[in-house]
Amino acid sequence: MQPVVEKLSGLERRVDLTVSVADIEKEVQTQLKRVARTAKIHGFRPGKAPLSVIERSHGPSVRYDVINGQIGKTLDKVIADANLRVAGTPNLEPKTEDTDEGVLAFSATFEVYPEIALPDLAGLKVTRSTVSVGDAEVQKTVDVLRHQRTIFKPAADRSAQAGDRVKLDFKGTIDGVAFEGGSAEDFYFVLGQGRMLPEFETAATGLKAGESKTFPLKFPDDYGSAAVAGKQAEFAITLKEVSAPELPEMDADFAKSLGQAEGNVELLLADIRANVEREAQARAKNRTKASVMDALAGACTFDLPKALVDSEIASRTAAAREELKQRGLPNADTVPIPEDTFRAESERRVRLGLVVGELIKSADLTAKPEQVRARIEDFAKSYEQPAQVVTYYLSDRQRRAEIESLVLEDNVVDHILAAAQVTDESVDFDTLMGTH
Repeated sequence: MQPVVEKLSGLERRVDLTVSVADIEKEVQTQLKRVARTAKIHGFRPGKAPLSVIERSHGPSVRYDVINGQIGKTLDKVIADANLRVAGTPNLEPKTEDTDEGVLAFSATFEVYPEIALPDLAGLKVTRSTVSVGDAEVQKTVDVLRHQRTIFKPAADRSAQAGDRVKLDFKGTIDGVAFEGGSAEDFYFVLGQGRMLPEFETAATGLKAGESKTFPLKFPDDYGSAAVAGKQAEFAITLKEVSAPELPEMDADFAKSLGQAEGNVELLLADIRANVEREAQARAKNRTKASVMDALAGACTFDLPKALVDSEIASRTAAAREELKQRGLPNADTVPIPEDTFRAESERRVRLGLVVGELIKSADLTAKPEQVRARIEDFAKSYEQPAQVVTYYLSDRQRRAEIESLVLEDNVVDHILAAAQVTDESVDFDTLMGTH
């Protein structure tokens, strides 16, 4: 009699399964005989141990594997016959009540993927972002590059001001007692960069080389060091050197420092423009994609497999712990992270993954080889040896799969943009790049 799949609630299903004890024992004996041919048992030559000895040493593990295999095959057949798509790993529980003699009975509980009805794409409202890159935007990037290569020259005759690099000695005390990390000699920092607490920077500003000052400083309550957080301290500083910033000229040497071998400033500017345009367009494209995905997720309502959501939460929690490790948190592996921290976003990601997969299948949006190659070639333009990058990505399956995934996303976004109600939006360059 064919097992009946019972619907519990939502996407959860259950089915009762049985396997013949005789069939299991027959397969166990076959497996044990196979093991006996090569088994190394103490006191016997390899392959010469009696089957009874093999039964004692290997029987439990072989029997366990055979039972799992038989149950697995039976469950797979039931799932295939019922045309079900199982989400996650089924949970198997043995049954002892109302069980016929000569059989082992189990109850398998599992979730199935939902039936997904795609929304009417014509009803979606999305925003397509665009950005303009002109001479002013290129110049902003050039200015950033120049500031990153600032040269500091001694300015012994004037007071320290914002942008200057200062060298000083300092000693901090709390209730007259020095504390760990509160003292240093020949310490450098640039005024105005926010590396030091505001009171510290204010005290150093206006001093000349050789001058000293004592001032109070209250550490913020959320300061990184718990030993001093929220406490009132007193610092004594002695300024030893003031260096004024000087930006490098936009000349051949500057061009060479940025990888332009010939020192050609015009070619350097052309490269910078191309890179800025590429980055700006990529960010505008990502902004458009976010709008499309938000609209798509908001238009879909269906039950989500708990197993998939839990897996996504576990993945994001692991990533969060890894980030905490990178930040130096000593108890990153044990610090409590509430499960609900990532639940909403995990549910959104699972929902989008399911509906996007269904859309790709129904509209035949699979990534074509020529699309993948074109995407790789465009990506490789930002490298010094583009041809080598293309070859590397095409020959590495994992890297190629990453690009294929991006192409799939592009295909989905383009498909929806072609059908949806689209509003075009010109985004300010600085807003898009996060510079203000």
